[in-house]
Order: sequence, then C-alpha cells, then structure tokens
Amino acid sequence: MKQKNNYKKIFISGLFHETNTFVEKRSTCLHDFQVRQGDELFGCLGDESPMDGFLQAAADHEWEVVPGVDWRAMPSGPVDNGIFEEFWNGFRPRFEAALASGLDAIFLVLHGAMATTRFPDAEGELLRRIGEMSPLPLVAVLDLHANVSPEMARYCDALVPYRKNPHTDAKEAAVRAAGILDTLLAAKNRGVMAYAHSRIMLAPPDTGTNADPMKSLLEIAGRAQRELGFLEVGIAAGFAHADTPDSGLSFWVLDTKPNPAAELVLKTLCDEACRLCVGLAPREISIDEAIDAAIAAGRFPAILIEPADNIGGGASGDGTTILRHLIQRNEGPSCVVINDPESVVRLQNLEPGGQATLSLGGKGFSGDPGPLEISVELLGLSNGRFELEDVHSHLASMCGTRIDMGPSAVVRHGRVTILLTSRATPPFDLGQLRSQGIEPKDFHFIGVKAAVGHKQAYDPITATSFCVSTPGPCSSDLPSLPYRYIRRPIHPLDKS
Repeated sequence: MKQKNNYKKIFISGLFHETNTFVEKRSTCLHDFQVRQGDELFGCLGDESPMDGFLQAAADHEWEVVPGVDWRAMPSGPVDNGIFEEFWNGFRPRFEAALASGLDAIFLVLHGAMATTRFPDAEGELLRRIGEMSPLPLVAVLDLHANVSPEMARYCDALVPYRKNPHTDAKEAAVRAAGILDTLLAAKNRGVMAYAHSRIMLAPPDTGTNADPMKSLLEIAGRAQRELGFLEVGIAAGFAHADTPDSGLSFWVLDTKPNPAAELVLKTLCDEACRLCVGLAPREISIDEAIDAAIAAGRFPAILIEPADNIGGGASGDGTTILRHLIQRNEGPSCVVINDPESVVRLQNLEPGGQATLSLGGKGFSGDPGPLEISVELLGLSNGRFELEDVHSHLASMCGTRIDMGPSAVVRHGRVTILLTSRATPPFDLGQLRSQGIEPKDFHFIGVKAAVGHKQAYDPITATSFCVSTPGPCSSDLPSLPYRYIRRPIHPLDKS
C-alpha cells in the first residue's frame, strides 16, 4: 500500500466544561457528562462541533486519527475531583497504548475554564500530566471564555481560541488549530508561546466580539499576527464566574521560536485592555423599565435578557423574576423557558388541555424569590430533543447539532407560555422553541436566560432587546460576588 504524502498519527481527545464556582445547588455530576470513547469519537463527524472540525481537517491533511476519549457537559456548578480522575483513568491507558504504537502529535478539544474541587486549573493539570508522559507536540483548541493559565501556556505547543462570541466559529477554530499543528509538524518545530494576563475580569455581557472591549482587542491581535507573521495572537476573554487564580482576560503570542516582538504585542494588548475597561459597569435596567420602554416603542418581539441566570454560564435556569413580572404586568403574549424537572414529572400523566397547579422554578439559587405557585394548562409534552436550526449556533460549540433538553412540557398561564425543561439548555437556537410548537415571533415579550450567546439566534427576529437586572449566580456586578481564590489585584475587584 502506498503511504500518504503527509502521513502522521495524531491522538485526539476532549474535555469540555465551563465551571461556575458560585453556583449553590447545581454541582456537576458524572451523569451530566456525555462520554465518548475510542471510535465513538468519529460519531462527531458532521455535527459542526470543534471535534468535527478537527476530524474533517485531519482527513484533509491525510492524518491517521487515533481516538482517545471525549467528555463534555453543559456549563454548571463545581466539579468533584473524582470526575476529573475518572476522565484521566479513561484517557491514560488509551494514550499509553497510542504512544507505544507510535504517534506524531496530540490534539485536544478543551474549554479552558474547568475547575474541580482539587484543581482550579483542570486543563493546566491535564496538560501537565500529558507533557510529563510525552515530548510530542500538543495543540489544543479553546473556548473564547477560557481562563488561560501560565501552566496551560507552558505545557502546550499551541493554544488556539475561538474568535467570535456568540461562538459561531468553534468548528473553524479547530480547523485553524489543525493547520497550526500541520505547520509545526512540517517545520519539525515546537511552538513557543509568550503569555500575559491583563489583570482584568470581564462580566459576560462585555465579552461579545461585535463591541468593545473585545472588538478592538481582536483587531489589534489580528493586525499584529498579519504584519509580524506570528502563527497566532490569542485572546481569551475569560470566565469571570469561576473563582480561580487565573480567571480573566489573557493574551498570548505563538511562534516557532522566541521573538522579542511578542512582548511588545502583549504590552500593547494589556495597555489597550486597561484603557477600554476603565468605567465598564453593568448596564442592566429593571424589568418594569424594559417592559415600559418596549410598550412605548411599540416594537415587538422584545426580549428581556437575564445575564444573572445565564444558562450558558452555568446557572440553573429556573429563576422566576421575569416570569413573575410578565404575569403581573400582563402586557401581551409572552414566553419564558424554565428548567424544572420536578414540574415536568408532575405533568406526565396529564392530557393536553388538562389543568395542574405547579410550584414552578426558584429552586436553584437562594437569592431568587423562590418557587412560584401557579395554575397552568398543559399544551404538550415531548422528549425535549431537537436539531439546531442554525449549525453555527453557539450551542454547536458545546454539543454539536443534536440537542437534548430532557423530558419537556409546554404550559400556559394567562397570556404567558412556559417551556419547562429537565436539563438546563442555553437559549442559543430558535429550534429550542419551534421544536416544541412555539413560534417566537408570536410574542410581545420573551425572557432569555443568557448574556451574549443568544444573539445569533434572537437578534434577527426581535425588534428590541433589554438587559435586565435579576438575582442569580451569574451577576454582572462582579465585586458583589464572594471571590476568595483569584489572584489579586484585578479589575474590577480592585479599582485603584
């Protein structure tokens, strides 16, 4: 058999979780993870995830892929370290066997903001262990919200982040990372990274890439990469709801050898970040103000964005504040999604049109007003599974195009339609509603438990949108959160 021109053996694995350490009642359990092993990883082909991006790029580069393990879970609360060790116990023997049979490199699909009860920098620990087992080149693709640490930069040849938020380029970033790996292999070089932390944390609403500070920072990075010829100038916006030493906005420059210009680029980025972030503060208004403004404008649908209960940031997604206001105000047909598996169970023996009284939501965060007892009419039950309408959805970066909300129910109370789910599912694709017989364009008001990731789906169909202030574990008021472990000083916790 003729050997392929670019024949290389690449070991591939993934570990993907964004850990919100401020979540009180939603620790991440083993059953929360979707686990693939060995050839099961090839099932990601065509699902538009970063793993799919790598597999397609590997075929283009004529590489042989040696599959390891892939563990991923939706953002949620603290992760017991036993889960990390369980992952490692699955990863290590497959990696050792691959090494023994001959490998050329390692590729990882990581989030970059996973924290366990023992390792606040889980990815840094993983990369350290791999680096101590093998001297092979190691490249990883990262979520834009990674909390990149010095350890991650030390033990990896190349860290390649998404560049867009909403994450419409997650698959593209993996393809780019594979291209960088191909360059390193062809040149027989190792990657060299210069790294800097900005000493700034950004609240999630400030991490959108179509507005500053991220827009200007990405323009600077892109210009430096083009003009100076670096392999990558990386920016990670960070995930502020992880109380870990290295949480926050970070930068790095990747090349095949040390380059004095890298330090100048890092200084420029840090200085510009400082300038852009002075005075940044939560720009949220009350729900009543938002409803009044929408009515005055007379433009619908209007979405009420609730960053504090951001499911994509690990919140439980069962906050009741917006629902309470919509019921009380009764200003028009409205829609909310509440994650409440207990209420879904209570509805299972009911026929459509049947009535029930539910103690709805308010169970996941102590600052919430608490469960709301209301009578509802059941409109329908489902298994909660749907396909993304938009393959570039932020959700594809987490779990591909096939989404499972768990057993779900659609109910109505007065003029408010409520989708009840059993698994907290970020509102990043309109298929979430339409698959359940709900047309978002039919409503005056839609509650959206998100910060930025919803914009790809909702901006094209909404007339107005408002960021509203509610209680929740993803509060944009970072100084109000009980940080204990983050390295100080850091803005906005230390403003002087």
